Amino acid sequence: MLSKLLTFVVGHAAGLSEPFLRSCCNIAADLAWCFHLGSLPQLERNLKHVLGQTSHAELRRLSRQSLRSYFAYFCEALTVSARSQEELMARIRTEGTGYPNPALEVVHNASMPIAMGHQGNWDYAGFWAGQALGPVTTVAERLADQELLDDFAHIRQELGMHILLTGQPHLVEQLTDVARQRGQVVPLLADRDLSRNGVFVRAFDSIIRVAAGPAVVALDSQLDLYTVNMHRERLQAERKAQAHSPYGYVCQIDGPIAIEPYLKMPRQQAVAALTQAWVDQWAYNIRSWPQDWHMMQPIFLEDLDLNRLHHVPDDIRARMEAQQGKVTHERQQ
Repeated sequence: MLSKLLTFVVGHAAGLSEPFLRSCCNIAADLAWCFHLGSLPQLERNLKHVLGQTSHAELRRLSRQSLRSYFAYFCEALTVSARSQEELMARIRTEGTGYPNPALEVVHNASMPIAMGHQGNWDYAGFWAGQALGPVTTVAERLADQELLDDFAHIRQELGMHILLTGQPHLVEQLTDVARQRGQVVPLLADRDLSRNGVFVRAFDSIIRVAAGPAVVALDSQLDLYTVNMHRERLQAERKAQAHSPYGYVCQIDGPIAIEPYLKMPRQQAVAALTQAWVDQWAYNIRSWPQDWHMMQPIFLEDLDLNRLHHVPDDIRARMEAQQGKVTHERQQ
């Protein structure tokens, strides 16, 4: 039912009022928040890791903001075909240590691999990068609903992105071939990966498993690696009028993480170390804007099912077993 509704919105985007859809999304988010529906409990567990010691009231306040941000993303993504290029560009501004320099210099001479997470509106970020930096190639998650998958792929292609799908043969090799060309941008959503090739890294007060892709592409193409964080902001005056929206996004580009030190390491060690480096850079900025991190799935060590994970290092497995044993003991008391 939900998939049919989302597909309807995509097909009728030009005739739907964006303010009306935003209001509907806010109502839906608030209902889910009030009644702890869907993935809200997991969202709050994830936020608690980011926030550390915090009050229940503060956690609830941020989880409400996060749900509204998450629903806003779907409203914007599904109706993006009704927006002009001028509107979309007005909804994005950039900052960070990596832009405008050295990013502009990099894409003039080489290419730019980027690690990023499910924050803000990554479709807007891809559109902006295609306009300001160079052609964008990225990966979309393969969905069970083929019609919905086609809709999202079409949306991103309309924004100028070249889309590959998870599960394609030699996916990382294809991305690396693109990165070896000149002037390409290869941003990868990498903050969750439960596959056999995921990398365990330290993040916040725990351990998470993220995708190896950004590190592998950077190593194989011998390119410095960047990170992107996004958060929402209220627009004012002229920019608000140009965007036809009260909200826009800050796209924070940080880096580069120099690749040379990692090229001297053994392969597996290099992938792990470079992955930890980008996660450290990315996670630092998550703390500033946790409400715009749309992580609704289990990601932290304490929430993962040990029996369903593959290639778990011995030290991580021992920590997981100890942690889960502690939780079981506390529940029995």
